[in-house]
Amino acid sequence: MNDMSTRIAARRVYLDGAFTAATVVIGDGVISAVEPFDATADTVLPGDAVLLPGLVDSHVHLDEPGRTEWEGFATGTAAAAAGGITTVVDMPLNSSPVTTSVEALDAKRAAAVGKLAVDVAYWGGAVPENLGSLGALAAAGVVGFKCFLSPSGIDEFGHLDADQLERCLAELAEFDGLLIVHAEDPAHLHADGALGPRYRDFEASRPPLSERAAIRRVIDAAGRTGARAHIVHVSDGGALDDVRAAKAEGVRLTIETCPHYLTLDAEDVPDGAGAFKCCPPIRGGNNRDLLWAGVVDGTIDAIVSDHSPATVELKGNPDFGLAWGGIAGLQTGLSSVHTTARERGLAFETLLPLFTTGPARIAGLGGLGVIEPGAPAHLVAFAPDETFVVDAAALEYRNPVSPWHGKTLTGVVRETWLRGESTYRRGAPVTEREGREILRAPAAVQA
Repeated sequence: MNDMSTRIAARRVYLDGAFTAATVVIGDGVISAVEPFDATADTVLPGDAVLLPGLVDSHVHLDEPGRTEWEGFATGTAAAAAGGITTVVDMPLNSSPVTTSVEALDAKRAAAVGKLAVDVAYWGGAVPENLGSLGALAAAGVVGFKCFLSPSGIDEFGHLDADQLERCLAELAEFDGLLIVHAEDPAHLHADGALGPRYRDFEASRPPLSERAAIRRVIDAAGRTGARAHIVHVSDGGALDDVRAAKAEGVRLTIETCPHYLTLDAEDVPDGAGAFKCCPPIRGGNNRDLLWAGVVDGTIDAIVSDHSPATVELKGNPDFGLAWGGIAGLQTGLSSVHTTARERGLAFETLLPLFTTGPARIAGLGGLGVIEPGAPAHLVAFAPDETFVVDAAALEYRNPVSPWHGKTLTGVVRETWLRGESTYRRGAPVTEREGREILRAPAAVQA
């Protein structure tokens, strides 16, 4: 150990799937060793706190450039740090331009300079206009490609029909690229325009059948092409049996769900409350039980935020057909899921891979989400028994909107370290901007 090393100790450190008393030794931003607990370490967490690896969120809309009034790199990455997240992967929309070309990626990268409180990687977009040229964008550093099978809500980001989906997957299979899919089949969607303030009318307009039909389409196309596919924000627990069967048959498929689907229920959504609108919708009945079964049995590979904020004006429209569809959940994801998991009697450590190594693997970000020698010293001090009441105005988001506003959650992020340096401390503003870009090596995407 050299004189420049730092040592952080806790009586509960998340190592290899369990909590163990340990001291993490950090040098040059990297974990150099994990040693027995030492009460004389530079930082010793109090007994009510645990030391976690930095979380990874592979589904975040930071909206910059072009729609920075919705979020932006500065506020979005600050919210990530406050939520214990040290790496996010930014979606190719709702920024403007959308990230469907190398030039658009360059514009996004330029907009991020000097603003990052955590590390950021990028998804590219797959739209009808750029099929056949995805290799160039992959070589520029994106970790994979996002597509929609139904209208995205952004005119410049068109959706793929069945033939285009097949072409896209075949193209990506040539260099083992990943396609991540918003899976709703437009043939089963029943809303275009005003719906009124009743949430159950909105929910009914996007039925589970739409999600299931689209997921089956992806499964079939991925099986034929041999490509890798990932289904984003699965809301329908009834779709999981198809996913289980596909995985058992060797289809290269992963899926994610989100905190709002695991912790919120359609029956509890107030009428006219646009903060709860997302696509696919928060569902009711026993749907959450089915999703939680998928968490427990490993069918679901990751829990990520799908942080998709908008302005108060866009979210505040009381008509569920007209309000912007997207949940602001980047800062509250871990706490909200942890709260519900405790109510269901699930051990905290069983959830952590879905917030760490799960999303890291999906995005091809190996070496993240773990505490072990050689890994970046991305760490989180978390108090699993401490409660707090969510105040949307106190969150780091640009717009003070949260469906958890006023709810009491259990589990508080007290401090987040990025490469061994504190980037967030509870009660203090986020001022450090030492986050870095993560670009996939061009050699890794060649055919």
